[in-house]
Amino acid sequence: MTTPSLFEVYFDFDNTLTRYDVLDAIIRDFSVDDEWQRIEADWDAGRIGSRECLELQFARVRVTEAALSDYLSRIKVDPALPDLLDFLRSKEIEPVILSDSCDWIIRRILTANGLGPLPIFANEITFDGDRPLISFPYFASICTRCGNCKTSHLMQRNRPPGTRKVYVGDGRSDICPAGFCEVLFAKDSLLRHYSPLRPDCIPFDSLEMVLNHLKSLIP
Repeated sequence: MTTPSLFEVYFDFDNTLTRYDVLDAIIRDFSVDDEWQRIEADWDAGRIGSRECLELQFARVRVTEAALSDYLSRIKVDPALPDLLDFLRSKEIEPVILSDSCDWIIRRILTANGLGPLPIFANEITFDGDRPLISFPYFASICTRCGNCKTSHLMQRNRPPGTRKVYVGDGRSDICPAGFCEVLFAKDSLLRHYSPLRPDCIPFDSLEMVLNHLKSLIP
C-alpha cells in the first residue's frame, strides 16, 4: 500500500479552472440593465464586499434554471484539468474547490466537461421562476470581504503534521487563503499582490503549468 502524499490542493474556480470568469459572464449576459457595472466598480474600489456586490447584481439577473443550465453546458474548463485531477488522485490527494461562485453553477460546468464530483465550498443558488436567488452558507461575519470565507475551510481541516497546503488562484477572494498555504500558484491580481511579498510565489497562465510543476514537487 502506498503512503498518501502529505499535500492538500485547493483551487479557485472562475478564471482558474475555467479560462475566464463565468460568474461575471452570467451577470453580464442576463442582467436587465447595466447597473451591474456600477455595483462591480463599488466592489473593485473596496466600497462593498463580494456578498453585497453579488446580492445587488443577482437582484438584476433574469434567467430560468433551464436556460442557465443550457448556457453552462457550453462552457469549457482548462484543457489540462482532467489530467491534473487524474495526477492528484493517483497521489491520493483529493482536490478541493473554494469559490465565490455557486455550487450549482460549478457542478454543472464540471459535469458538462465529463468530470466527476469534487468537494466544493461555494455560495448557493436557487430559482424563483426567472429570478436566481443567491445565498451565502459560508459567510463569516467577522470578514466582509468575501461571500464565502475560503480561509475558514482551510482552518477547519484536520491534517497530519508536515502536510503542505497548495493553493491555485487568481483574484481578490484568494488573497487571504493563499497566505495560509505553503505553495502558491498565482496569476492576475493574486500574482500582483503576492509577487513583492513572496519570492516563492509561482506564476501560471494555464493548468498545464501547474500540473508540470506539481509533478516535480509531489513524489
